[in-house]
Amino acid sequence: MADLHQSTRLSKSCTVTRYLSLQDAQDRSAIADFVVERFTERYLDPIEADPAKKNGFTIMAVSCLMVESLESFRRGWKDTRNKSEQAFASFFSHWDQFAEFRTVSPDFYRHVRCGILHQAETTGGWRIIRTGPIRNNTTINATKFSGSLRHVLGGYASSLRTESWESEAWKAFRKKMNAVCDNTKA
Repeated sequence: MADLHQSTRLSKSCTVTRYLSLQDAQDRSAIADFVVERFTERYLDPIEADPAKKNGFTIMAVSCLMVESLESFRRGWKDTRNKSEQAFASFFSHWDQFAEFRTVSPDFYRHVRCGILHQAETTGGWRIIRTGPIRNNTTINATKFSGSLRHVLGGYASSLRTESWESEAWKAFRKKMNAVCDNTKA
């Protein structure tokens, strides 16, 4: 079982063994590249792959997963159990690309994130479209939302490249990655 755990792919080019060797070497740049690859291939590329088949609800469902995951890396949370709403508020507050959502974070969480993920629909009059501004009252442009996530991912990776290994950002990242690696064990 140990071999299976070590060979588990965390992204297309990074296994648990590879990640642990990058961590041992404190290779910030290679780890930042891995983070971009992991989030891009798991979240962003699938919702951008076939423009003819794009669906705003799918884009927003995947985007909500990415928001929680990115925030758990940034905060060093092993998971977001009992912290999901806090994750959205913190994410929107931290990233300027999502400043439009800061004042409506609780409503976004309840009516968009929970609505889509638990009821397969938005609630409270919120709408998902794929044109116009990123947010207009209770209407969200899913395409712009996911595009902004791509920029946030780039900014997060850039900060990992430039922060010192002992910075709070890296301590949080390593705590989350240890949990990710532990989750691959049987």
